[in-house]
Amino acid sequence: MISVLVVDAQPLQRFGVRMLLERSPDTEIVGEAENGAEAVRWTTELRPDVVLMDIRMPGIDGIEVTRRIAAAGGRSRILVLTTFDVDRYALAALRAGASGFLLKDIRPEELLAGIRAVAAGAAVITPALTRRMLDAFADRLGDDLGAPVRKDPRLNSLTSREREILVAIGHGLTNGEIAQRFTLSESTVKTHVGRVLAKIGARDRIQAVILAYDLRLTRPN
Repeated sequence: MISVLVVDAQPLQRFGVRMLLERSPDTEIVGEAENGAEAVRWTTELRPDVVLMDIRMPGIDGIEVTRRIAAAGGRSRILVLTTFDVDRYALAALRAGASGFLLKDIRPEELLAGIRAVAAGAAVITPALTRRMLDAFADRLGDDLGAPVRKDPRLNSLTSREREILVAIGHGLTNGEIAQRFTLSESTVKTHVGRVLAKIGARDRIQAVILAYDLRLTRPN
């Protein structure tokens, strides 16, 4: 059973999500919060599998709440709901530690699928969409993207093959595409990806993509 904390400033939104989760056999709503302070407190106390996070809230916004929850290092993973496809807040939330974002007008089954994916440790955003979003907001990823690769101790822990895998992840390639590029089996790629994420301290693939951009291993098209 996947436990979910719903964080949304709008009562009607919380009601709709509550009804959806209560009808699903593998999800349960363990709490609701209407502002950032409540979200941080309830996440600490309830330790839900997934925090369904609104961005725009009174007081502490969803980005800062996401940052605080991720920094605490707990088990809860964060799925952000945003109003726009390419929202300037969405990238900030992902960099703060969210595991993905979905649009508020998605179909109920898509929301449930996203919750299940995040609970299982996956990222909700597809690699192609991740790449397009980061390209669109390249100016937010640091100054002078044409400069040399930034030095970072996390890169020193990677083997040459793992560094190649990180670059490929940054380009938005799926495991199948990476396997084809380097003539590897998908199971081998999956093992490499797991090791890369562990070594760089990334919660999921999205965080690895953002790191690759931040360190200038990957450049926008």
